[in-house]
Amino acid sequence: MSLVPADLRYTKSHEWVKDNGDGTVTVGITDHAQEALGDIVFVETPEVGTEVEAGQACAVVESVKAASDIYAPLSGEVLEANTALADTPEAINQGAYDAGWIFTLRLATPGAFGGLLDAAGYQAVVDAEA
Repeated sequence: MSLVPADLRYTKSHEWVKDNGDGTVTVGITDHAQEALGDIVFVETPEVGTEVEAGQACAVVESVKAASDIYAPLSGEVLEANTALADTPEAINQGAYDAGWIFTLRLATPGAFGGLLDAAGYQAVVDAEA
């Protein structure tokens, strides 16, 4: 059973989004996604300063099973990338919602965060895939 923290928002493509309360968000992949991928062996994070559009592929996670694009959940500018993942990509498997975060964004549209799925909505997406 995957963890789906109630304080986060989610996308149908399995990214989680944490509102940092200052017009920025932190983004990663969900516990469900990391379980489906298996052992993660490589992470390509987006470059700091890159402008991304919601739904645009902006990072890559590779596992022993497959490579998977990570999509920007919202439009904005990449402020920070979790460069530690270059040396320890398995941090996503060990803690998808903490040390496994992938990047932070400054939102192009404040308040856009509210348009993402809540925990119940995301759990319904996961259940429908089962």
